[in-house]
Amino acid sequence: MSRSGADLALLLLGGFRSLVDAATAELARRGYEDVRPVHDFAMRAITAGADNASELGRRLSVSKQAAAKTIAVLQERGYVARDTDPRDARRKRLHVTPLGFEVLRQGEAVFDELRDQWERQLGAAELATLETHLATLVGARPVRLDAPGWIAQDLGESV
Repeated sequence: MSRSGADLALLLLGGFRSLVDAATAELARRGYEDVRPVHDFAMRAITAGADNASELGRRLSVSKQAAAKTIAVLQERGYVARDTDPRDARRKRLHVTPLGFEVLRQGEAVFDELRDQWERQLGAAELATLETHLATLVGARPVRLDAPGWIAQDLGESV
């Protein structure tokens, strides 16, 4: 049975969604019921140097206001904190807290477990082939963290 290009895009999106939904549910079972996918994107961007709302907004392709809301939620939950910039006392810089890093580590472990499940379902060789093909199609560049803004942009909404 031949599928269309749109079918392929939906299958890929479905695979992504299936993994993310399962990871979010497992994190909730492990006591992190307040974590959402956008929080992972934001904490990774902060770790990579997005140390204020403007920069976080740019990295996630969302408005500064949307980034500020995400930061407020992450601060309230103890995953991110603001500290005074040692070079400029007027400036506050974001950083991921030890609890935030623990959530990121737990999320990575959950994704490894989900990958293992897929490997059991498909077989090691089939999954390795799938990953090789996807890497060939996606290319060597790292995955961008702007998925929240990219999806919302297409819908004409902000995150």
